[in-house]
Amino acid sequence: MNRPTDPHALTQASTPVGTHAGYMPGFGNDFETEALPGALPQGMNSPQKCNYGLYGEQLSGTAFTANPPERTWCYRIRPSVKHSHRYEKIDLPYWKSAPNVDPDVISLGQYRWDAMPHSDQPLTWLTGMRTMTTAGDVNTQVGMASHIYLVTESMVDDYFFSADSELLVVPQEGRLRFATELGIIDLEPKEIAIIPRGLVYRVEVLEGPCRGFVCENYGQKFELPGRGPIGANCMANPRDFKAPVAAFEDREVPSTVTIKWCGQFHTTKIGHSPLDVVAWHGNYAPYKYDLRNYCPVGAILFDHPDPSIFTVLTAPSGVPGTANIDFVLFRERWMVMEDTFRPPWYHKNIMSELMGNIYGQYDAKPQGFVPGGMSLHNMMIPHGPDKEAFEKASNANLGPDKLDNTMSFMFETRFPQHLTAFAANEAPLQDDYIDCWTDLEKKFDGTPGKK
Repeated sequence: MNRPTDPHALTQASTPVGTHAGYMPGFGNDFETEALPGALPQGMNSPQKCNYGLYGEQLSGTAFTANPPERTWCYRIRPSVKHSHRYEKIDLPYWKSAPNVDPDVISLGQYRWDAMPHSDQPLTWLTGMRTMTTAGDVNTQVGMASHIYLVTESMVDDYFFSADSELLVVPQEGRLRFATELGIIDLEPKEIAIIPRGLVYRVEVLEGPCRGFVCENYGQKFELPGRGPIGANCMANPRDFKAPVAAFEDREVPSTVTIKWCGQFHTTKIGHSPLDVVAWHGNYAPYKYDLRNYCPVGAILFDHPDPSIFTVLTAPSGVPGTANIDFVLFRERWMVMEDTFRPPWYHKNIMSELMGNIYGQYDAKPQGFVPGGMSLHNMMIPHGPDKEAFEKASNANLGPDKLDNTMSFMFETRFPQHLTAFAANEAPLQDDYIDCWTDLEKKFDGTPGKK
């Protein structure tokens, strides 16, 4: 295999049959991939001597006795203990973890933000992360945090992993490359990536500036939701999730690895790239998913189901029926229900809902919810359509209608989401958002039979 000319490029496996541009299909599959022929042991995990002088090492995403266990066997140039040295604590002041309850910030209410403006200063994946909300407790591995990322520069000989969480990445502008221990994921708007807890990676800018959303999941891993009576098809299909093929770097160069652990950040210095996994097999791996492949389902006569019908991924909690996190997608779809108020109805919810707009217009908020913007409706705080959306939906000619050019999402959790000081004081908060319901009129008429 030819070595790449770019000193920062990874030597990658040739694309196996049935994959797409260096990816393997399937959610939760047991994959196997090698960047050099014969690097992956067959029939056993831990031979006395691995080919090419590699070290065998297991990365465990669950306890050993979990059913099923999530783990990946890696065959690497150096064991991970060589990617760790003495640690020095550092501060990333805009990246916060739960519990993060600021006594001077009121999280109770309805909030909405414009798109975060790009900065003139150079920002990497680490320095460009801006935490908006936190929920739960990172120390007990419960809850989540939501972030906006602003990235203008690639990480060069810098690497990162989180011991606290897996990351769900939702790009809104620009293109990023995640060069991970297990392979390469290129990511653009209308796609998402899931980066597992404990996986080392470097983030590069392919086309910038880059902006997007991150859901940091402290709890159980994201999984596909149960479809119940929907059956085997539609929503997010497992085959559309793509895991990368093996790729590695063999570079002797001073490098920095940053670790997020219990909400704190530490760095360690090493003399080489840690992306040195030549072959791997297992079911604990990063993924990408194209949101344009999400197949929505809905009502075809009257009323409409709860928004849970649009769940792409869910991270379970210990309470049946309430998730640690649901990732919900509102994309293009047909509306055909008869005699029905078609936008989301007014409601209060035990779940806390943080929404983001990837592109287009959201049907319940035709004004003000801009691409790149966010909104937060915390647990049991009422919300719903503004007057314009209510009047339009109440008086519309209810023929088949396609919601087009729209893609918004929701990070929903059973825990209250607390605003950070950044979200309350520095982010572009729309102070007049609460006023979008001011013009709603009293329409009550007690006349029998009156509509």
